Amino acid sequence: MNTALLRRCLREPRVRVGVVLTGLVLLITFVGPFFSPHAHNDIVGAPYTTPNGTALLGTDYLGEDVLSRVLAGGRSIVWIAFVGTLLGVAVGAAIGMTAAYSGGVVDELLMRTMDVLRAFPPLVLILLLLAMAKASEGLMPLIVAVAWVPQVARVAYGAAREVVSREYVESAETLGAPRLRIVRKEILPNVMTPLMVEFGLRLTWSIGIVTAMSFLGVGLQPPAADWGLMIKENYQGLALQPWGVVLPVLCIAVFTFGTNLITEGFSWTVARVSSQEGES
Repeated sequence: MNTALLRRCLREPRVRVGVVLTGLVLLITFVGPFFSPHAHNDIVGAPYTTPNGTALLGTDYLGEDVLSRVLAGGRSIVWIAFVGTLLGVAVGAAIGMTAAYSGGVVDELLMRTMDVLRAFPPLVLILLLLAMAKASEGLMPLIVAVAWVPQVARVAYGAAREVVSREYVESAETLGAPRLRIVRKEILPNVMTPLMVEFGLRLTWSIGIVTAMSFLGVGLQPPAADWGLMIKENYQGLALQPWGVVLPVLCIAVFTFGTNLITEGFSWTVARVSSQEGES
């Protein structure tokens, strides 16, 4: 994505609102723990205590401070979703571009394999992988990445197919440039825009999936501080002390909405620019 297009995207109101919302959640996630009144696993009162001087937003099902757990609980979702999405997009893009540029048997082998994996819904594929391997915070980004690889590979393949036959690619081949260099220098820059949009879309889905894994009990386990896990742990006491559920739900919703607005704004701007260039 060139600088002019990036500036135009950042002028889009939806992108600006999305950046503010996402930035707010990231600020809470990375700066909030330094202002936490208690350690996230400290027992500060009876279970489901309403807000008071010791626990400003009350306590959870064990008597832990809700505010402290919310301030500490965003890091896992943010880093797992981001790293998992980044790995999935990187590997999927590499597979898609390699298949599009190589053609023939390599194309068929790679893309038919991706089509088989695409037959599994991402959440089902993730649950299947988690059933085969013990869930851990270090493993979860890899599992999320595997779920996105076939989806991204198909997008990258479609975008790269339009590029491989262009003159500058043929010129690089004529000059004897290595195949890897051609993919990296000639094809990748010209498919970067759809890949950036795809990254934003997959990141939005990753946030929901990582949350769902914790809520279903196959993600992070107690005593870890995690927004999805907080919802699972405290929903039975919602009528007694709602903040243990409402606040993590609100954080997840704002984060998801913010990343979705950024993706929509980028997609709309890129489509508009492409349409204007086509008319001219």
